[in-house]
Amino acid sequence: MATARYSRHGAKAEMARIVAIEHLTLDGVFQAPARADEDTRNGFAQGGWSNPGSDPKMQEVIGRAMGGGWSLLAGRTTYEDLYEGWVVRQPASPMTRALTGAQKFVTSHDAGYEPRWENSALLAGDAGETVRALKQGHDKALIVFGSGKLLRALMRHGLVDELVLMVHPLVLGAGSRLFETGQTPSMLKLSSQVSTATGVAILTYAFDRKDRERPE
Repeated sequence: MATARYSRHGAKAEMARIVAIEHLTLDGVFQAPARADEDTRNGFAQGGWSNPGSDPKMQEVIGRAMGGGWSLLAGRTTYEDLYEGWVVRQPASPMTRALTGAQKFVTSHDAGYEPRWENSALLAGDAGETVRALKQGHDKALIVFGSGKLLRALMRHGLVDELVLMVHPLVLGAGSRLFETGQTPSMLKLSSQVSTATGVAILTYAFDRKDRERPE
């Protein structure tokens, strides 16, 4: 999945779309949705909170977002957690095979970091600059799971095209929130909404084009 752009010579080119897929509580928490030990920073002890809301419709929505080919874009912490959660703990899972076979891009300020997952490439340095270059030259959708710090940076640079938010009927009262105080204001348009039997609202938002093209 890519969006059209034009070079300075007028030739049509393709720009990869960045789609972020996130689980959220009603109070905006996105920390450790999948496992109790996924992310215990700051004493967070309620990991795995999204599991009761699991529903086949979630995979349908994710599948549509990945249609036409995709690559994974992740911050270093999320990248390492995905490796631990799938390759180490569930090596025979079809999801492990899918993630391993996909091209993966991991961002880090540490130029010496060596990704251990096959089909991985390091984007070292400022994420706004490295991901912008990737977006302009890549031919598949770039899918982001978690990676809150990276996602917020990409939003500041106007690089995110779509947000898929899976909002669970749950208030935790603690934990890291996806949208922090001081986040750059953004205008979005609701393009799809799906309700699951478990009470999860799957909301797909597209960023306003003028908002994404604002000067930095």
